[in-house]
Amino acid sequence: MKILAIETSCDETAVAIVEATGDAATAQFRILGNALLSQIDLHRPYGGVFPTLAKREHAKNIVPLLRAALEEAELVREDGQELSEETREEIAAIFTREEGLAEAFFDFVSEIEAPEIDAIAVTAGPGLEPALWVGVNFAKALAKTWNKPLISVNHMEGHIMAALATHVTDTELVIKDVALPVLALLISGGHTQLVAMRQWLSYELVGQTRDDAVGEAFDKVARLLGLPYPGGPEISARAEGARGANIETPHTLPRPMLHDATCDFSFAGLKTAARYLIQSLGDVDDQTRAQIALEFENAATEVLLAKTARALEETGAQTLVLGGGVSANAHIRRSFAEAIAREHPDVSLRIPRAALTTDNAIMIALAGYYHALRSEFADPSTLRANGNASLT
Repeated sequence: MKILAIETSCDETAVAIVEATGDAATAQFRILGNALLSQIDLHRPYGGVFPTLAKREHAKNIVPLLRAALEEAELVREDGQELSEETREEIAAIFTREEGLAEAFFDFVSEIEAPEIDAIAVTAGPGLEPALWVGVNFAKALAKTWNKPLISVNHMEGHIMAALATHVTDTELVIKDVALPVLALLISGGHTQLVAMRQWLSYELVGQTRDDAVGEAFDKVARLLGLPYPGGPEISARAEGARGANIETPHTLPRPMLHDATCDFSFAGLKTAARYLIQSLGDVDDQTRAQIALEFENAATEVLLAKTARALEETGAQTLVLGGGVSANAHIRRSFAEAIAREHPDVSLRIPRAALTTDNAIMIALAGYYHALRSEFADPSTLRANGNASLT
C-alpha cells in the first residue's frame, strides 16, 4: 500500500509518500518521497509559533512540497486532469479559509494525472487549529480529486509509531517484535504525557502535565536567559557544553512532584523557580547561563525519569518509547538509555532518530497504515481539524 501523508499541525509543512506492507505485528515501510519545510526562522522574532503566520505559510508551501515528494517518488505523470465545474466549485468551497490555495491546487492537478497511491493520511489533531485545517482541507481536496480513501491520524499516535519503528536503512523502516504493553512518554512543546498501549491502537492515559509541557518550560527558561527561539536546543547545547567542560553548577532548582504518588507532571514551578533565580542574579554571563541551563535540564530529566519509572511499574509495560520534539534532547536520550538498562533490563527502550522526533509526515504515514489495516477510513464530509484532539 502506498500512502501519501500530510502534516501541518504546527510550524512544519510536511508531505511524504511511504510504501507499506505486512501486518500489525511486522510492518515494513519504504520512504519513496519526503519533503519538509520548517518555519522556525519566520517565527523566531515572535519567540514562538504565530498561528496566523503558520497557516499562511502552510497554504503557500503545501503544493510545492507535494510536487517535490511525488517527484522524488517518481510518481509524477505530466498529463493533466480535467475537473467538472461542479467538482471545482466543491473544492473551491473546501478552501474557503485558505487564501490562494484553491488556485494553486487547480493549477497543480491540471498538470499531472492522479498518482499511483492507495490512500491519503492527514494529521487532524492535536495542534494549532488554523494550521491543522490547511492540511485537512488539502487532504480532502486531493481525496475528492483523485478518488482516494482518507485516513485521519492523531499527531501523538504518529510520534508513538515513529518511535516504535526501527531503521533498516535510511529509507527503510520496520515495526516488529513489539512486546505489549507499550508505554509512551510523549514530550514536546505542547504535550507531556505517559500513554499506555495494551493492544494495538488502544490507548490509556497514565499521566500528564498539570500545567506547562516540558518543551514549553525549556523555551520559556531559554527566553529568560536571553537565548533565541526555539529554546530547547539552546538550553541543551549550553548544558552539554558545561558537562563536557566539567563545569559544576552552584545553583539548585526544584524537582516538582518528584515524590508525588501519581504519574503526573508539573513544570510551571520549575520554570518559575528558574525565573526567580535569574532575576536574583541580575545580568548573567555565558558561564552562568550554562550553569543554569545544566541545572534546569538535570531537574527536568530527573522528573521525567522518575515519573516514567513509576508508570512502568504501574502498567507492567514491556516496551518504552520516547516521542516528540523534546526526545531529540541528547541528555534525556542518554539518561533514559542508562536508567532503563540499569533499572529495567527487561524493558525494551525505543527512541526514534532525531529526524523523526520533530513533526514529520513519515510518522503520519506509519500511523495511517495501521488504521488502513483495520479499514478505518475517514468520511471527508465529517472530518474536522481538532486542535485539542485526545489520543485516549
